[in-house]
Amino acid sequence: MENTDILICGAGIAGPALAHWLRRHGFRPTVVERAPGPRPGGQAVDLRGAGRTVIERMGLMERARALCVEQRGVALVDRRGRHTARMPVELFGGEGIVSEIEILRGDLADLLREASEGVEYLYDDTVTALTEDAGGVTVRFENAPQRRFHLVVGADGLHSAVRRLAFGPEQDHYRPLGGYHCWFTVHDPALARALDGWFLMYNAPGGLVAGVRPGRLPGEVKACLGLRCEPPAGELRDAHAQRRLLAARFAGAGWEVERLLAAMATAQDFAFDSFGQIHLGRYSRGRTALLGDAGYSPSPLTGLGTSLALVGAYLLAGELAAAAGDFTTAYARYEELMRPYVARAQELPPGGVQGYAPDSALMIRLRAASMRWMGRWPLRSLLAAQFAKAGDITLPDYPLPARTA
Repeated sequence: MENTDILICGAGIAGPALAHWLRRHGFRPTVVERAPGPRPGGQAVDLRGAGRTVIERMGLMERARALCVEQRGVALVDRRGRHTARMPVELFGGEGIVSEIEILRGDLADLLREASEGVEYLYDDTVTALTEDAGGVTVRFENAPQRRFHLVVGADGLHSAVRRLAFGPEQDHYRPLGGYHCWFTVHDPALARALDGWFLMYNAPGGLVAGVRPGRLPGEVKACLGLRCEPPAGELRDAHAQRRLLAARFAGAGWEVERLLAAMATAQDFAFDSFGQIHLGRYSRGRTALLGDAGYSPSPLTGLGTSLALVGAYLLAGELAAAAGDFTTAYARYEELMRPYVARAQELPPGGVQGYAPDSALMIRLRAASMRWMGRWPLRSLLAAQFAKAGDITLPDYPLPARTA
């Protein structure tokens, strides 16, 4: 291979994982990230199924377990905070709604970035233009000087800049699911103690969901608010407008919501987005490929975004190595392996957004009743099949160069 330089856009989960594998296979990856530096904290993500296998093959499982957030499972609560239904971690062998290995997104990103030691990271920058020719891709950045790369990979999330440049407008590929959610950190020792290790979820009529789960640090709580809502997207691009919408819709919702709204108003890590999926006819175009949420976001409702990112990174790097950099062959094989896995992962759990955020008191009671039956026939077998999707792929063994094996 005359040119092994590969640009990866995005330093979340998929990007650093791909950088790790590319470097081990002898490529020279560079990662560009819009944020000014590594993003700390974030919500808990699952290491399950084939995603867990990838972490094991990276040799990172012991360190990942050391960073785990201890959680007993998920519990639904009523306005008074009483548990109305529970799903303990052990119910589906550690592969349920709350998995055996839960790690904060920022902690996992740090772990993967450290595992890509020697890779160049360009922070506070993004890609603004891609010009492809027979020899490679000329990339124009917002801040850094123009550069040439053999290949470009977009691993920059649901609203990918690389996807927009190479595949067209977002609306051509984005499928909204009819809801929004936000997440932020609350520093409240009393609330942290009250969780008693449980991820608590509260539903209120009108399609409202509030959730709190343990953080990794003492007194730290990870909070989320979700709602069924379909306002024009342009009205919610500003964080102030997003907070106003949430404050208005959740006012008087009950339980601990007022406490969460007060914390949300000053949270430094407040993030807001829609529930949606990305569907593409192909995951590559020319020398540009997409990875993770940029190419096939399943939405947070499935709990499989991290698995898709880790598995996709492993397969894409492995196929590029197997094809000695012949991207046409490698991209076709990557697509062949990933697409069936993606299709199953993008199947929403029963009820979809409606099941997550029921709109009436009756449907809320039915949701709690169904969770109480999750450990029994026939729901147990149905849900076991849903959770088993994370491992529904056979990962090839890609030989590594002797010097890095």
